[in-house]
Order: sequence, then structure tokens, then C-alpha cells
Amino acid sequence: MRGASTLLFRERSLEPSPQFDGDVVTPSLLRRLAALAALVIPLSLLAVPPASAADPLLSQGRPATASSTESAAAFPASAAVDGDAGTRWSSAFSDPQWIQVDLGATAAISQVELSWEAAYATAFQIQVSTDGASWSTVHSTTSGTGGNQALSVSGSGRYVRVLGTQRATPWGYSLWEFKVYGTGGPGGGERLLSYDKPGVASSSQHDANCWECTPARAFDLDPASRWATAAWSDPGWIYVDLGATAQVSKVILQWDPAYARSFQLQTSPDAATWTTIYSTTSGTGFKQTLNVSGTGRYVRMYGTQRAGAYGYSLWEFQVYGTGGNPITPPAPPQDPADPPALVWSDEFNGAAGTKPDPAKWRADPGTGPNNELEYYTDHDNASMDGQGHLVMEARKQATPGSACPPDPLTGSTTCQYTSARMHTGTKFHFTYGRVEARIKVPRGNGFWPAFWMMGADFLTGRPWPYNGEIDIMEVLGKDVKTSYSTVHAPAYNGGGGIGSPYTLPNGADYSDDFHVWAADWDSKGIVYSLDGRTVFTISKDQVEQTRGPWIFDHPFYLILNLAVGGDWPGPPNAATPFPSRMLVDYVRVYR
Repeated sequence: MRGASTLLFRERSLEPSPQFDGDVVTPSLLRRLAALAALVIPLSLLAVPPASAADPLLSQGRPATASSTESAAAFPASAAVDGDAGTRWSSAFSDPQWIQVDLGATAAISQVELSWEAAYATAFQIQVSTDGASWSTVHSTTSGTGGNQALSVSGSGRYVRVLGTQRATPWGYSLWEFKVYGTGGPGGGERLLSYDKPGVASSSQHDANCWECTPARAFDLDPASRWATAAWSDPGWIYVDLGATAQVSKVILQWDPAYARSFQLQTSPDAATWTTIYSTTSGTGFKQTLNVSGTGRYVRMYGTQRAGAYGYSLWEFQVYGTGGNPITPPAPPQDPADPPALVWSDEFNGAAGTKPDPAKWRADPGTGPNNELEYYTDHDNASMDGQGHLVMEARKQATPGSACPPDPLTGSTTCQYTSARMHTGTKFHFTYGRVEARIKVPRGNGFWPAFWMMGADFLTGRPWPYNGEIDIMEVLGKDVKTSYSTVHAPAYNGGGGIGSPYTLPNGADYSDDFHVWAADWDSKGIVYSLDGRTVFTISKDQVEQTRGPWIFDHPFYLILNLAVGGDWPGPPNAATPFPSRMLVDYVRVYR
């Protein structure tokens, strides 16, 4: 474990020309002639870029009905939802009139697109309903413009209708297309409903052991924050307000070690009367993905038996389904390209004595964590050797005015050693990719060379290990035949970090030559390799199922350092060679 560094309208389709029936001019014909007269307007003025809706189209091909049709054969309601810009619905010539579409299941509606024929609505409403009888208005206007309208709305329902209350012409209402976008409905797919929604709990912990562990922490999609009960007693509960009635299909619980042995998942329309949709007396803790079926605006985890002496605590409480009034969460980071491309590197090709490139690296001066004995200088111990290498040098050199743990050789509490530590914080941060470095490590008791990464939110105040740490290479100078790769998070850190030791073929010594350490990091986990050979794989899914939250899906920065002493490597002894060097041939990042 390294511990924390100190800074560390599509174009409108035109109807075919009207057909004369002998010398009879019908009202429908007159209206069509009026529409054709409008063509004296340049077509370029009618061309509107296609509307862009982030959510799926739900209405196409679904059953549609209307208050009336001008002709059931020629202009049925179904023509407005058939995806054909050359067919339309047209109503009788009176107010009010409506057309509605049945989405097949309740959906969260985000956008409605209307492509009007010349017979458009000056005043109309967009309404939603769960049963086709009781309607809620999600959009209303008395100044409709006709043409192509893309209307952003927010509401949920199985049925969506356009209710026209004032016609713009003597004719009825007519739509080429009536498109409804959103999530849910058959094939619409479930979505996360609970993100950033308000939560309420039986109690909340807020002390040195769990700072501001409020209900909101369970719904923030931050795997390093959690809710915890202040009371260590039964029952304990937490619920989320989804903002509107929803059909709940899945709940994901990521438990802290303070988990529920017995609990229920419940839904409610009013946060007063609850219906149980899941119950267990054999809760397993860690990550539980529970397929459920229920309806309600509120969803509650109701714990009745704790698994241990503590209360109840959840890193994440995620509710999925359709309906509700969901807030779209931030998009997850993209995985690296296949194959990845080089996006950042340092080849250390400067002249002998040149300091690290200030556009890429920052010195991190000061004392180290973990009871280390060195004082890290401001790049005094880091320079190029003129042969394409970065030299990080550990020296037996006291730093007046500094304070370190007692040096076993001298007994002094003034730092008796200097060394180098540098990082890319504020210079270069990244999420996912292949990270590799070619390094030669020193041999000798007390040395602790490392190539690693810290979550960039450490630089803005999030403490270790909540920011996350990814160790790519650590070697102890007292055992230069073993290397280690590890990750650290709130639920597993220090000696409990998740990692593995590994050796070179035939028991070779790492200090004898350069070696390439690499980590291939993406949304599924991390694959560590040495000289092109996979040595350790960490699966995100397995970690969540067996150890706790995975907190490595956000920006990190790079760190190189050569520590002297500390809890893990132990102190130097009389035989430890000074000065000693860690050599770095290159550092490269691919995405």
C-alpha cells in the first residue's frame, strides 16, 4: 500500500395532388388546395433538421385511436404512428378533437414530436394517462404554430394523447406524424429511476466514523459514499421518492459490512401504506441484484434483522424500472479503443541533469506516509541521465528542520534520507486505458520503489482511500524477486487491499534489468501484466460480489516514487547501499 500522497421536422412530405370528382369541389378538396397554395413558399423554408431525441421512439406501430376521422379508410389514427411521412390522420371539422396512442405499458415520456398538416391546432394539450381515462397535462399552448414541433415534456403514462381545443383553420386537425419518445413501455427498456432522487431513512449516522452518511448518499451513484443508520437496532429502513408512480423491475443493493440478514423491499403510492415485493431472511450482503415486480412512487428497504452488531449501511440503493420521474445520470466513461492509441507519454530523452518535464510532472516534496523515513525533495533527486532514462535517487542525506520516525541507525527524528516523488496531478488525468512503464528497481533493505495511480478527486479534498488507489508496481528492496499489484478502496485497503504477488521466470531478480509493468484498465476491471505476461486480473463484478464497491470508474493520475523505510519494507540497515537509483525508461498511456 502506498497510502495518500501529500498532494497527492424531418423535411415535410407533401400530399399527392387532389383528385377532382367531376365538377364537384368538396370541403376536403378546398382544404387540400389551400395546402398546395402554401407551396409558393420556397421549399428551403420548409426543410427542418431532424429532431434529435436522446430516448427511444416508443409510439411507432402502437395502437392509436381518435375522437373522429375525416375518413376511416383514408385518414385513420394509425396513420400518425406508422412511421410513414406520406400518410396522416385527419379529424372531423369541430372542437375539441383528440388522438391517442397506447404504448403498451407505462413509460417515462421525455419528448413528443408533432408533424402537422395545414390543418393544425392553435390551442392544444399533450396529456398522459395510466388507464386511458384520467389524464394529466404535460404540455399546453394557445399559440401553436403548426409545422413540425419537437416538444420536451416530463411525465409518465401508458397512454399519450394530443387534445386539440382550437383549430387554426375551418378544417379539423391533421397530423402526418405523432411521435412519442421516452423510456419504458414494451421494448422501451428499464432505466435507473432512483438517481439523485430524495431519500428518507429511519436514522442517519454523522460522526467521525461515517461523515454525513445521509440517505442521499445511497442514491448518488458514488460508490465511495454511503448511508448508515445512527441507531444500531432493528428495524432500520431507507426509502426513495421516484417523483411519480413507477413500475419497479429491479433493485440493486451494494451493502457495507453492516448489512441486513432479514429485510423486505416495499413500494408505496404515498410513503404511508407499503406493499412488500421482496422478502428474505438470508441476506448475503455485498452486492445483491434483485429482480422484482411492483408499482409505486416510493421504494423502501426495510431491515428487520442486522447481520452484526452495527446498524444498516448501503453504498448504493438503485431502483430500475419504467415510469417515475427519473433524472438522467452522467454518462459512464468510455472504454479504450480497440486497439488503444497512445495519448500521453514521457520517454525521458532530455540531456543529462535535465529535470522532469514541468508540463507533465509535478514534484511532490515533503515527508512520506506509512512511517517512511525519507524527505522527498523538489526534484533535487530526479533528473535525466542523458541515456533516455529518468533517475530517481535515494540518498543518505539529512534534511534540517524535517521530522520523521526515528532512524534505527542514528536514532534521529530528523529525516536522514532524501528521495524523489513526482506525479501528473493537474497535468494529466484519465479514465481507463493501458498504462505501462519500463523500470529498473534498486536492491537493498528499506527501499520501496513504486509506479501507481491515485483517484484525481484526492486533489480536491476527498481523502484516501475513498478516492481509490491503483498500484501497478511495488517491489521491496529486501526481496527483489517479488513484485506486487494491488487496488485500495474504502471497503478494502492497506493490508486488506485486493492484489497479488508475482515473480519472474526462473526466480530472476527484478533489480538485474529493466521490466515493463502494465495495467489494462476498463469498465470491467484491471488486467496487470509484466513483460507482456498476464500476472493478475481483477474483475469489477467479482469485487462487488465478494469485497465491496468498485470505485475505479473515474479519473486518476500517475505517480512515481522511491521510498526509504516504512511499515512494509522496514528500515534500511548498515548494508543498504546509498545512493541507489530507480531508473525509468518510459511511461506511456494508451486509450
